[in-house]
Amino acid sequence: MHKSGFVNIIGNPNVGKSTLMNALVGEKLSIITAKAQTTRHRIMGIVNGEDFQVVFSDTPGILRPNYKLQESMMKFVNTAIGDADLILYVTDVVEKYDKNEEYITRLQQIDTPVILVINKIDLTTPEALERLVEVWTTLLPKAIIYPVSAQEKFNIDGVFKRILSFLPESPAYYDKDALTDRNLRFFAAEIIREKILLNYSKEIPYCTEATIEQFRETEDMYHIEAVIHVARNSQKGIIIGSGGSALKRISIQARRDMEDFFEKKVYLRIFVKVNPDWRENTQQLKNFGYILE
Repeated sequence: MHKSGFVNIIGNPNVGKSTLMNALVGEKLSIITAKAQTTRHRIMGIVNGEDFQVVFSDTPGILRPNYKLQESMMKFVNTAIGDADLILYVTDVVEKYDKNEEYITRLQQIDTPVILVINKIDLTTPEALERLVEVWTTLLPKAIIYPVSAQEKFNIDGVFKRILSFLPESPAYYDKDALTDRNLRFFAAEIIREKILLNYSKEIPYCTEATIEQFRETEDMYHIEAVIHVARNSQKGIIIGSGGSALKRISIQARRDMEDFFEKKVYLRIFVKVNPDWRENTQQLKNFGYILE
């Protein structure tokens, strides 16, 4: 008997959804930073066994949209709730349990099985964790609760084994050697965006997008040309930095991570382009993959 299914990961920002997905998949597919809205797309990670295939989806953190980009991000979340065989709802020991409570209400009303993952248990005490489990048992009585530390990979195996028990009998949806539904260009752009999130503060990371304009492979190297899109001219100057120092720094960091990820040398050039108000521009959001036809 072969089992396959779609396991979709949802939750509020900064609870560790991407860290959990990477731990479950065993590869770094989702970028991780301490900033909210790090994940913008729905990213699949596929785990294959002889008699199973688990298709995980990491999704953006739940938020109240302020512009069209965020509206598109929330559509990814809402779709993930609707097409899952199993939902992993991720919370942590820090956030208030009633944050974005309309999604808790939705989970109470659906028939799809829910595993509630309480992450970051290394940051609390056994007594506080016990009280938190009691609260969540009341809120989602049908959910199965797993306390974990995704960062420390504590109890990840337990979650994975329970996931397998829920999978429906089905042939594989993807080739057995597939790791994700995304291509290398996508991950190159995400690596650059991660470096922006890590190196810049305030509104800069949220007003930028990275795209790959050229991605060419030779025998010993990838040749990549990328563009960082910013919303205003003043942001372009900040991204570039004095004498190009800031752009050089993130280019070096991104190239190193790409070489680790691709397991091949990378020649990387990054340009910066002003793309006014791109977060509200429907056509630009389509071009960047946030609005699907």
